[in-house]
Amino acid sequence: MAISAIDIRDISAAQPRPTDVETPRRTRPPMTVVATAAVALVESVALLAGALTGLDGILSSVHRPGPAIVLSSVVVLASWIVVCAAGAATLIDGAGRRLVTGVAYGELVLITVLFFVALLTPRGEVPIPPALPLPAVALLVLAVPVGKLLLAGSPTAVAWVAEGPRPRERRADPTKSHRDLCVGTLAVIGVVLTAVAAIGVPAAGGSTDDPGSNPGGTVSSTH
Repeated sequence: MAISAIDIRDISAAQPRPTDVETPRRTRPPMTVVATAAVALVESVALLAGALTGLDGILSSVHRPGPAIVLSSVVVLASWIVVCAAGAATLIDGAGRRLVTGVAYGELVLITVLFFVALLTPRGEVPIPPALPLPAVALLVLAVPVGKLLLAGSPTAVAWVAEGPRPRERRADPTKSHRDLCVGTLAVIGVVLTAVAAIGVPAAGGSTDDPGSNPGGTVSSTH
């Protein structure tokens, strides 16, 4: 009887408990993760649009800064845009949220520094409409990094990252299964580009034989 009791106890211990069974990983991210990624992506697009507009105004200005300042500004803005988009991608994938939170903390520090610089600068030189008070603008801008921190630090987002990256589904290489289509597409693009390069664009003034190129607007005729 003792041997039978020991065997039964060993068999029951060897069986997996309900808590030991691994739960399947969710394939869809929670709403907090999707919202954080959406905010980061919209911010990156807004930064890109603002950078293009600002650089166009700076380069066309009479008091244009030196090439070193322009180059460093472009590098900083490009890095900012890239890390914003990369943070959204890593969070959606479940690889981590450090990039999102790190960028948000950096934005908080940058906004704080710019706020105090704007307070010490004459209001006429600050690129903000006079009708908008500086504290209101600062609070409005602070809503973006604070919102990202709150969303990325929510329990659902933390649990999503804790589960690890999402499993990747292996798919066949489309270039191997549609090789003929790829080759034909590349051939058509090559022919079109070659034709455009060979034909070229006609001169703006036109040829000398063109009647429209006559300054007087008249066409000489022979009798």
